[in-house]
Amino acid sequence: MRRVVSVYLPHWSTDRLRRKTGNAPPDRAAADARPALVTAIPDHGRRVIAAVDARARALGIAAGMTVTKARAFADTIEVVDADPAADLDGLRRLALWTGQRYSPIVAPDPPDGLWLDITGCASLFDSERALVKDLHRRIAAFGVAVQIAVADTAGCAHAVARYVPAGRPVTIEPGEHRKAIALLPAAALRLEPGVVDALRKLGFDRIEQLIGAPRAPLAKRFGRALYRRLDQALGLVREPIEPIFPDQLPRAHRGFVEPLLTADAFAHVIADLTRDLAGQLTREGQGARRLDCHFHRVDGQVQAIRVGTATPSREPAHLAKLLRAKIETVDPGLGVEAMTLVAPLVDLLDPVQREGLADAARQRPDLATLIDALANRFGQRQLYRTVGRASAMPERSIGAVPALATTGGQAWNSDLPRPSRMLAAPEAIDVTAMLPDHPPAMFIWRRKRYRVAQADGPERLHGEWWREQGIEADRPFTVRDYFQVETTSGGRYWIFRLGDGENPATGSMRWFLHGAFA
Repeated sequence: MRRVVSVYLPHWSTDRLRRKTGNAPPDRAAADARPALVTAIPDHGRRVIAAVDARARALGIAAGMTVTKARAFADTIEVVDADPAADLDGLRRLALWTGQRYSPIVAPDPPDGLWLDITGCASLFDSERALVKDLHRRIAAFGVAVQIAVADTAGCAHAVARYVPAGRPVTIEPGEHRKAIALLPAAALRLEPGVVDALRKLGFDRIEQLIGAPRAPLAKRFGRALYRRLDQALGLVREPIEPIFPDQLPRAHRGFVEPLLTADAFAHVIADLTRDLAGQLTREGQGARRLDCHFHRVDGQVQAIRVGTATPSREPAHLAKLLRAKIETVDPGLGVEAMTLVAPLVDLLDPVQREGLADAARQRPDLATLIDALANRFGQRQLYRTVGRASAMPERSIGAVPALATTGGQAWNSDLPRPSRMLAAPEAIDVTAMLPDHPPAMFIWRRKRYRVAQADGPERLHGEWWREQGIEADRPFTVRDYFQVETTSGGRYWIFRLGDGENPATGSMRWFLHGAFA
């Protein structure tokens, strides 16, 4: 099912100017103290407000108001000449940035928004909510006001982003778009202001009233645009998003006389496209780290598949194989009339990679090919290797890095007993034990009772005082006493007590299970 994100930037023009001039306030108090900022355009000998920031809007200043009238709302107001071309260019650059990270299908939605088709992209962030949350956080970190909504249709996402105020992204669950827009005003359908005013005079204030009204009279009076927008929001009419690409992006394109419908035909074209793209990369001495293949359907829709590589690659056969593995996710509809292959992320090839026929390169195991195949099937985040970290706390002594990362970790200390399997977070257990330093005689974990046959310990670890997270927040005097215990059923576990068993200042004396030995 299609999922579309609408990104609404309510103060894009003024936020862009503040970011450009470096006048972002350091804190909330400074933001409230700065003068209101507006942009203006000339109009028949007078200056008219084109855009306002949040402070100006709070004062009652709105677009379309003359500058002279706006000055009556505030003692000081900063007026800057509007630059629509710069606003559109900034919006385009922001769209290209989101395309690098979140989706292969992105486009600006002038004058104050973006479109992202995230169909099939949620797995890159574990969930759809995680994707839009990350998008919201990063844009807000730029100092730009943002509202985000995701829904089955572009029209629904656009309406909710602009007419459902929320401090966090709004997710409309699949199949709920009709209910989500029913109570929104008719203006949420992206209608002309004159049409909205005329509908209001006729008593049509909300979208649900338009849904239930006979179509013929309203269509005759207002034309096709009214119900085209309504049907787009309801998902009855498809609304294509035409993706944009950087001007210098390596790209290969094929158009077809007759639409293609079969996976075999797509695979044949992909082979041609990867060869064309490999030629461009060879001339630049680069390799692809990410590929997006766009399928342009005859109904105007664009579908895309995305693959990535662990190391830069320009081997046509390898790249084509990765893309072919995802052909089954493409819905050709009535046919695909063109295909475009782009490399949004490239990197320089090292000398060994350039000398693809070198003996050393031939003799090395081709791990990159295997890792690419696994990562594109199960997700980049599911494939990693572990390295040692410099930390006294066991849960922080292991880190995850990309499978082929050259970053080295700390050396493992094989002298210390550590379980073969460690829990992601220690789990609290109920223990019967004598204080201060006796091992447990019995413990209860996950509602099951375990009797201890033998134990070894304690091994005392001191908390890292500079940490502000973790069990007991790693207070300066927090200590852990670890024990290896073997139960009467044969299981071997690694458990610890918070505190030294005597001084309450060293910990709460609670017990936790941290891992199990093979």
